[in-house]
Amino acid sequence: MSQRKEKYRQLLEQLECRLSAAGCTLRDIFYGMTLYDWGLELRKARGEVERAFTLLVFGDLLGIPILTPYYTLRLVPYLVPHLEGWRRSMLRERDVCELFDQEIG
Repeated sequence: MSQRKEKYRQLLEQLECRLSAAGCTLRDIFYGMTLYDWGLELRKARGEVERAFTLLVFGDLLGIPILTPYYTLRLVPYLVPHLEGWRRSMLRERDVCELFDQEIG
């Protein structure tokens, strides 16, 4: 009798794992159908705002002095981890096609 209970328990655990995986898959599909594009646009907008802010603060690294050095030095600890990536993104050559991120179709 206990072997039968053990077998049923194992089957229930397997069923629970498969249902959980199916639920995760359905959640991912629903997210992709509804919210993925919105989240992608929000991340792009956030990146643009962060690059503009960093340009305001550290524009003198590119030869554009905008803010006084006092405020720049106060913000250095917060922006140092992002500084190298920002520099690469600002100095990267851009193509006209990058301005249009909408699909044509």
